[in-house]
Amino acid sequence: MIKIAVDANGGDYGVNTTVSGSMLAIQKYKDLEIDLYGDEDQIKPLLTDSTRIHIHHTKDTISMGEKDPVRAIRHQKEASLCLAMKACKEEQADACVTSGPTQCVVVGAHLLVRRLPQMERVALCPFVPNLDGHPRLLLDVGANVELKKEHLGELAIFASVVSKEILGVKEPKVGLLNIGSEPGKGRENEKEAFAYLSEVKSIHFYGNVEPTEMVNCPCDVVVTDGFTGNICLKAIEGTAKSMGVMLSQEIKSSFGGKIGYLFMRKNLKRFKKRMSTKEVGGAMLFGLSKIVVKAHGNSDPVTYGNAICLAYDLVKANIIQKVVDQLPENKE
Repeated sequence: MIKIAVDANGGDYGVNTTVSGSMLAIQKYKDLEIDLYGDEDQIKPLLTDSTRIHIHHTKDTISMGEKDPVRAIRHQKEASLCLAMKACKEEQADACVTSGPTQCVVVGAHLLVRRLPQMERVALCPFVPNLDGHPRLLLDVGANVELKKEHLGELAIFASVVSKEILGVKEPKVGLLNIGSEPGKGRENEKEAFAYLSEVKSIHFYGNVEPTEMVNCPCDVVVTDGFTGNICLKAIEGTAKSMGVMLSQEIKSSFGGKIGYLFMRKNLKRFKKRMSTKEVGGAMLFGLSKIVVKAHGNSDPVTYGNAICLAYDLVKANIIQKVVDQLPENKE
């Protein structure tokens, strides 16, 4: 059995999302167990299918507006997020899923789950939709403002293993996010990273990737620092949302547009699905000793269920051990 600890109180909608999402995930996998860390009084009325789902009661929740992540993790030890992560550390669970505040998740991962000895940094990595229908991995998108070339190399190895094992890419190509495709482009950090990644034998380095290529990406993995990656990701998300709004406005602006929508309804739904992150459900924190998946704060039950399924798939594929086998020897 694979056991996943769920931060049931976390996220914008709390148990209203996490409980339903857990029941959806349980229906998909027969060898999955879920431990819900949250308010039992709120969970029980929503838990219509308790098959292989167990409740660990706590009312304490880390606020989505928490401004001091370190203080929250160190002082709210009975918070649902902390208890779920602690379960991973103490080998009571194989993975943790949460839709709690991102920085609290990153800090909790460092302090409670702990990173792999072979990794010097932890990175947040979402699955980015792509025109060909196969998502790409973009990291880091927020865990580290700056990353050295060696850190990018470690993260590229980690992401390559995930791309191969989870997305089915035989030889994942790794790109470096930059302002131009030529080797000499970018700041000194990017120039050094380009030279360094070119020499990492356990990855297939493609070269520089420009932001304009991210939705039609020539690579399977794109690495960068957390500041740059976060801006890139939010630009993609904002553009996609704006395009959806503009398309809706144009359709509603004329009678012909409304008639045309009736004929194109299925095509538009497929387009929306291709650009949606709901199919995956969340981002993985790379570099930890256990699987931690960060679901979107505003996840609906389907999205949250998919985040749990992603965690299950990562555990089932034995990702952590396969990454360790590819990394250099213990540094500590």
